[in-house]
Amino acid sequence: PLPTAPAAARPLSGAGGREEAEGASRATAMLRHLLLKLRATGPVTVAEYMREALTNPGQGYYTRRGGIGESGDFVTSPEISQVFGELIGIWYISEWIATGKPKAFQLVELGPGRGTLTDDILRVFSQLASLLSKCDVSVHLVEVSPKLSEIQALMLTGGKVQSNPEDNSAYMRGVSKTGIPISWYRDIQDVPSGYSFYLAHEFFDALPIHKFQKTEKGWREVLVDIDPDVPDQLRFVLSPSTTPATENFIQPEETRDHVEVCPEAGVIIQRLACRIEKDGGAALVADYGHDGTKTDTFRGFRNHKLHDVLKAPGTADLTADVDFSYLRKMTQGRTATLGPIKQREFLKNMGIDLRLQVLLQNSRDTATHEQLLHSYDMLMNPKKMGDRFNFFALLPHHRLADPDKKHKPESKSPLPPVAGFGELLLK
Repeated sequence: PLPTAPAAARPLSGAGGREEAEGASRATAMLRHLLLKLRATGPVTVAEYMREALTNPGQGYYTRRGGIGESGDFVTSPEISQVFGELIGIWYISEWIATGKPKAFQLVELGPGRGTLTDDILRVFSQLASLLSKCDVSVHLVEVSPKLSEIQALMLTGGKVQSNPEDNSAYMRGVSKTGIPISWYRDIQDVPSGYSFYLAHEFFDALPIHKFQKTEKGWREVLVDIDPDVPDQLRFVLSPSTTPATENFIQPEETRDHVEVCPEAGVIIQRLACRIEKDGGAALVADYGHDGTKTDTFRGFRNHKLHDVLKAPGTADLTADVDFSYLRKMTQGRTATLGPIKQREFLKNMGIDLRLQVLLQNSRDTATHEQLLHSYDMLMNPKKMGDRFNFFALLPHHRLADPDKKHKPESKSPLPPVAGFGELLLK
């Protein structure tokens, strides 16, 4: 059990990990900042702690570096294999065809990392250029990290970008190597409206969460405070009474005794649902998560290893599993939702096995062969990413259910199935 805020310290189970000397000075700067804040204000919510540790302008983990890739703190699917992004590109094209090939579409990616995923998708778009020739395609990236947007610009445009363009909505613009216009924004609200395909790959898991625990006295929020017994160390405590968050974010039908809620994710899903309802398109969310069953999933990663979330804030990636049941509730019925289904099912349905065979046949050397098989295993093996990651989609209601069907079933051709979420029958 956790101590109540000003009470005696009892460590939370699962806390552990040693702090290396490297990065210690940076760690102390962030820690000093947090200790001053806590001494001034008292305990803060886990969401506030996460927000500071990840996106504080001076010392935040993402703002400063964003450790993606082999040398960083975590590796993402697009960094493992180009096939991942290609299949997602094909998913969007399949949806574009299913909705009658609209004259234009926007590809909007939230938190695009290094830009690898967008790069792989754009490669598919250029390979299918004849199909898309009459369509006006543009790319819109929502990115808060100045560091990462530079890396994205380099990867996607070769670095040819214009900062602070005339119109104020985008903070940077460029043209992809394949000739597609790309714009960068700090907020999804700034992205122009219109028929759009949204992509959130490992985006929701880094948004700040509130944590709650059920006690004899009812729901209490888990807070972060200074440990009175160990100077300069942080610990988890429980709020002495209910907080605004406990009143607002716990669903009345909740049966778990420990719950994580990400209100920001709820707000963003609402915005996506409103846009898709109004302008059409689709959203694809790929992340690790659960369907409202898990409890304590808040963790840190540093140098590809689990890292104590309260140690050396600002030097590790903090993350929590996405609660897809919460995302579904937050669409408020504005769109249809599909999934979550496991990554390996989605990729299998999208034809990853066929794509692997083609790549293996086209590669002559053993090293490439081994790399292809290794990356396939990483993506598909249930013990690796195959079962940990889920795919979840938002689609307009009319994409799934035809209102005229009930009255005159023979009048319309049946709607094409949604790729990835069911068995694909190759004609």
